[in-house]
Amino acid sequence: MIKLVVSDIDGTLLEDGGHELNPELFDVILKLRAAGMQFAAASGRQWASIEAVFEPIKEKIFYLSDNGAYVGMCGRNLFLNPIDRDLIHEMIRDIRAAGLTVLLSGPDQAYMDEDNPEFYRWLTEGYRFQVKQVRDLMQVEDQFIKISAYKKHDVEPATKELREKYGSRLKITISGDMWMDCMASGVNKGEAVKLLQESLGILPEETIAFGDQLNDMEMLKQAYYSFAIGNARPEVKAAARFQADTNVKDGVLKILKLLL
Repeated sequence: MIKLVVSDIDGTLLEDGGHELNPELFDVILKLRAAGMQFAAASGRQWASIEAVFEPIKEKIFYLSDNGAYVGMCGRNLFLNPIDRDLIHEMIRDIRAAGLTVLLSGPDQAYMDEDNPEFYRWLTEGYRFQVKQVRDLMQVEDQFIKISAYKKHDVEPATKELREKYGSRLKITISGDMWMDCMASGVNKGEAVKLLQESLGILPEETIAFGDQLNDMEMLKQAYYSFAIGNARPEVKAAARFQADTNVKDGVLKILKLLL
């Protein structure tokens, strides 16, 4: 029997750049819970953004945010995975030197010091992130669970040297075409799912997971019923046991309705 449903958000449940879920999904998730199944949203987004997307049922799901660096529910963090401050400062300098935008994430809000009103509005009004504009990221006093490099297009080739330099000290993943996300070593969506499984007494054989990007790979390996959606990257399709329809055709929702 399936006891845990885990899904990525952007590119999996939502269209790229989209922010509104199919309302039918909320009703289906509530019915899954009534049938004994938990639901977790796993994303590179911060928890506040996940909560905004799932507003009608925000108290009924788990959040695996910041690519697994934060595990919680309804504004309450259960597990955090902070990054060493000295390593954060070194990374900030190198991201800037590469000509990329830095977004620094604490448990409850992100920080930026670049004077870019359009980028700020896109994060706060589009993704509904909690973002604080500061004078200098180096002076921020907080725990940090993720540092991201942003480029409007083709972030993967633009961050090749950064990934080579820091790959042994941080968990680095490419999230879509615009983001390179860095978490503490060993942190990923799969480890967050494993932590949730162990806390709830749920096996991988009792878990179903959906994803489309490279930052979903470990998560899919942690679920026997692993689904790549139709628009997923080829590497994700190769790693998954099954395939669902595309995000624009509600591929995840179709599979969840079959569970009912």
